[in-house]
Amino acid sequence: MKTIRLLEGKERSLLRRHPWVFEGSVAKGRADPGETVRVESHDGRFLAWGAYSGTSRIRVRAWSFDEAERIDHAFFKRRIDAALALRRRLAPASSGVRLVHGEADGLPGLVVDRYGDTLSAQFLAAGTERWKQALADILVERTGCARLYERSDSGVRGLEGLEPVTGWLRGEGGTEVTIDEHGWSLTLDVATGHKTGFYLDQRDSRAAFARWVRHYGLQDVLNCYSYTGGFAVAALAGGAARVTNVDSSAPALERLAANVALNGFDAARSTAVDADVNAFLRAALKQGRRFDAIVLDPPKFAPTAAHAERAARAYKDINRLALQLLAPGGLLLTFSCSGGIGAELFHKIVAGAAIDAGVDGAILARLEGAPDHPTTLTFPEGEYLKGLAILASSPGSPGARPGGLAAKALEEQRGIGDAG
Repeated sequence: MKTIRLLEGKERSLLRRHPWVFEGSVAKGRADPGETVRVESHDGRFLAWGAYSGTSRIRVRAWSFDEAERIDHAFFKRRIDAALALRRRLAPASSGVRLVHGEADGLPGLVVDRYGDTLSAQFLAAGTERWKQALADILVERTGCARLYERSDSGVRGLEGLEPVTGWLRGEGGTEVTIDEHGWSLTLDVATGHKTGFYLDQRDSRAAFARWVRHYGLQDVLNCYSYTGGFAVAALAGGAARVTNVDSSAPALERLAANVALNGFDAARSTAVDADVNAFLRAALKQGRRFDAIVLDPPKFAPTAAHAERAARAYKDINRLALQLLAPGGLLLTFSCSGGIGAELFHKIVAGAAIDAGVDGAILARLEGAPDHPTTLTFPEGEYLKGLAILASSPGSPGARPGGLAAKALEEQRGIGDAG
C-alpha cells in the first residue's frame, strides 16, 4: 500500500473526518490515479484510507478513517447498502430518488439517482472511476434495477484528468423515463437532461410552492430558468391561472410543454418564452408587468468561493429585478446552487437587492435540497443548494418603502450584497 505523508499541522481536517486532502498539504508520496493510499500525519500516524489523484487540487479523497478497514468490493457493498437504507427511511414522495450523494454517503465522487427502474450515475473522481465496474455491479444487484446509464460528463472529471463518458453501463434501451412526484408525472431524459437527467434536489421546494400558491391564491406566476417545468407543474397544481416560463433552452421548453400536457393542464395556462432571463426581467419591468409569484432557480454562478464576488453581483441583479416585478403581498422563491455562496451570504445578497428595489418582505421559509441529498456534519460543503421563500410587504406595511423599519434592519446586513 502506497503512503501519502502530510506536512506538519495539515492533519487537522482529517482528524475532524473531513474527506479531502489538498495538494498543498502533502509532504511526499504519490500513486496511480484512483489507487487506494494510506494517509499519514507528518510523524507517521494513520489518518485515513483514500483514493489518490495526481492532477486534482484534491489529491486524496478519503474512503475511510478506520485503520482496520480494507477498501475492497465488500467495503463498497457496505457503503451502498447504508446509503440505500437511509433512503428507505426517508421514503421520498417520488419514484425519482438520489440514492448516493458522494461524500455525504462516504463515497466521494459518486452520484447515483434512481428514476423508476433506471439508474443514472456520475463517476466524478479518480477513485470511483477505478472502481466503476464493481460499483455498477453492486448498484444493479442491490437496487434491482436492470439498467444503469452513465452520465460522467461533468467538467469536474477534467480536474481529475478524466475524459467525459456517457452511455449504458448496464442494460440498454430508450433513455426517456417518467417519474411520479407528489402525484404529478414528469418526464426526463437520462442521456440529455441536466446533471443525471433532472433536478431531484428541488423536489420538496416544488411541493411547498404548490401549497403556497394554493394557500395565498397566487394567480400569475413567473418561472425563471424554468428548465423542463418542475415548478411550472407545481404552480399549476396549486391553482395558478397563468405561468410564464422563461429559459434559453428550446428543447427544455418543449419538454416543459409536454410535462404540462402530461398532467392534464390546459396549455393556455402555461406560456414558454425562449429568452435570456436577465433581459426578460428588464423588459418586463419597462412594460410595467407584475406577478403574484416569481421563481428564480438559476444555474451555478459561483463554482468555487473564488467566484463569489462576481456571482454576488449576478444574484443581486436578478433578485432586484424580480422584487421590483413582484406584486405587493406576492411570493418570491429564490435559489443559489453555487457552492461558493453560503446561506448567510446569499441572505445578505438578497437583502441588498431588496433595499435597492425599494421593497421589503418576510422570510416565509429557508429552503434547501431534499433530504435524500444529505449534508453531513463533517462535510458542510455538501450544502450547495440554498433558497429563500419571501412574502413581499403589502402596501402600507412598515417595510413596504425604503424608509421602513424592516428595510433599515436589512440595510445593516448589506455586506457583500452591495456588490454591483
